[in-house]
Amino acid sequence: MLRGFYTAASGMLTQQRRTEMLTNNMANANTPGYKADQSSVRSFPEMLLNRIADETIPNGNEKKVPSFAQVGSLNTGVYIQETNPLFKQGDIKQTDLKTDLALVHGEMPIDEETGVAGALFFTVQNGNGDVRYTRNGNFTLDGEGYLTTSGGYYVLDENNERIQLDNDQFTVSDNGVILQDAAQVAQIGIAYSNDPAGQLVKEGDGLFSADAELTNAYDEDDVFFTIKQGYIESSNVDAAQTMTEMLSVYRSFEANQKVLQAYDQSLNKTVNEVGKIG
Repeated sequence: MLRGFYTAASGMLTQQRRTEMLTNNMANANTPGYKADQSSVRSFPEMLLNRIADETIPNGNEKKVPSFAQVGSLNTGVYIQETNPLFKQGDIKQTDLKTDLALVHGEMPIDEETGVAGALFFTVQNGNGDVRYTRNGNFTLDGEGYLTTSGGYYVLDENNERIQLDNDQFTVSDNGVILQDAAQVAQIGIAYSNDPAGQLVKEGDGLFSADAELTNAYDEDDVFFTIKQGYIESSNVDAAQTMTEMLSVYRSFEANQKVLQAYDQSLNKTVNEVGKIG
C-alpha cells in the first residue's frame, strides 16, 4: 500500500514541474526570440516482484526448501527525464526600428541521428566577458554607442569584437554587413549549431551557453539565412497548445491526488478499524 503512495506522489511531482514549465512558457509568450521549453516524461524502471515460497522435495520425508516464484512486474512512478528548448523559428514581426534585427532561417541541414535541423544565433558577450548566444534581436545602443541587447549584453561581430556605431542611423544588409555613412563598420556575428538541443544550455534572459564555441555561420556552405533589419523574431510559444497542455496537466494532477486520498483512507481503515476488538 505504501508503494502506491510513492507512485501517486511521483505523478503529482511530475505534473507540478510540468505546470511550472508551461507557466514559464506562457509568461514569455511575448518575449522576443524566446524558445519554448518542452519536457519528456518517462516511467521509472519496472521492478520484477518475486515471492518466497516453500517447495516440497518428494524424497519421502516431505522436506521443504525455500524457493522464489515470480509475481510479475510493477511500475513505481514517473519523472521528467529532461527539459529542452524547442528551437523552431518564431514569427517575424515588423517594428521599423533600425536597431531591431531578425534572423530568418533559410535552408538548414538536418542532423541524421536526431532528425532535427540546426539553428542560428546572434553572438553576444555577457557581463563576465564570455560569449553567449541569443535569438532576441531587440537591440539598442548604449551611452558609448555600442550595440547591445535589451539586457545590456554587447552584440559581437564575426570576429567576436564589440560593435560601436556613431548613431542609430545605420543599415544592415541581408548578410549581416553593417553600413554607416556608406562605409562598412562590421558584420553581425552569427553562430551555427548543428545540434542545438545537445550543445546549448538555457541561462535565462534569452541567453544560451555552450561548452565549446559554436562555428561561424558564414563559414558553413550548406547553411542559408538572411538578417532583416526593422524586424524582430517573436516567441515560438503556441499559446493555444500551451493552455491545452496545462488543462491536461491539471487533470492528471487531480487524478493522482484522488488516488493518494484513496490510499490514505484505506490506510486509515487498516490502522483504526481492521482488527479492532470489541
